Amino acid sequence: MALARIKKNDTVVVLSGKDRGRKGRILAVYPKKSRVLVEKVNVVKRATKPNPRTGQGGLIEKEATVPLARVMLICSKCDKPTRAKAKAMQDGSFARACRKCGEVIE
Repeated sequence: MALARIKKNDTVVVLSGKDRGRKGRILAVYPKKSRVLVEKVNVVKRATKPNPRTGQGGLIEKEATVPLARVMLICSKCDKPTRAKAKAMQDGSFARACRKCGEVIE
């Protein structure tokens, strides 16, 4: 199990695979599986039968999970891919910070 320093609604860039270089927002994080769900990345087609919930059947496109090691966090201030570090705050708590510019990532 990897330590996930990436949270929901963070912006990330894909490092490898068919979607390399694409940016997207994190929709869900699965730390036990070391995977993340990124918006408009790793889109797959699924054949579904019609049912009352979805209505019409057929081929439906949806996002599949991506390994956590294949994405890197993008700093909101300097807009560059970076690894997050723990930065001690004045009240004694820790926050994620950009390793390049030092800005706290929210």
